[in-house]
Amino acid sequence: MPLIKAIVEYDGTDFCGFQKQPSVRTVQGELEHSLARVFQATCVHTDGAGRTDAGVHAKGQVVSFTAPDGFPADRIVPAVNGYLPPDVKLMSAEPAPDGFHARYSAKARTYTYVIMNRELPSALLARYVWHVMGRLDDQAMLLAADEMTGTRDFASFGMPSIEGANTIRKVFSLKIRRRGDKVIFFIRGTAFLRGMVRAMAGTLVEAGLGRRGPEEVAAIINAKDRQAVRMFAPPHGLYLTSVEY
Repeated sequence: MPLIKAIVEYDGTDFCGFQKQPSVRTVQGELEHSLARVFQATCVHTDGAGRTDAGVHAKGQVVSFTAPDGFPADRIVPAVNGYLPPDVKLMSAEPAPDGFHARYSAKARTYTYVIMNRELPSALLARYVWHVMGRLDDQAMLLAADEMTGTRDFASFGMPSIEGANTIRKVFSLKIRRRGDKVIFFIRGTAFLRGMVRAMAGTLVEAGLGRRGPEEVAAIINAKDRQAVRMFAPPHGLYLTSVEY
């Protein structure tokens, strides 16, 4: 049975996260249900590169799964999309090398966080951006971002998937861009703890509003205590943008 690598896009608003759970709507659940219908199988198991939380979106989530022998890879996208709901779609599907795993084979992941930084909120974008009314200081956020870049123990910012597991992570880069009335964080790292990116985004906003200095961000990291983070960005501004292998 050939191994397949697929890229998935979804609006996370009405999902209880990516990972399959009983009795609630999840991205993985929708994918596996649709794949099973297309492959005429009892069940199809998928592995995702990132276990995004409820409300978090994705432009470049990667999943891996096996397809039946003889099923053309170029038929998977149109066939599966025909069964998927409008808020989740396959963007591509291709054969993967032996041993490929969407999660464990990943070398880096990039998350994007989008803020609408203006006085009035947007009705049209309310599901996709975090509205922050006060003017954010770009330089203050850049100084705070420097403290979050590199190999750090991010225990203050997130939780591992297994209790007691390692909380050291490497953040390759944390870029901040202002585009019109939007401020966008681009965060690239090896992997992320649960809630880590939202905690980082919330702390950056605190710095941008003058509520945290760079030295306080360093103190948060050194504390290794979840209580040290005061502001968590809401999930609807967060996107899993890409995964590198």
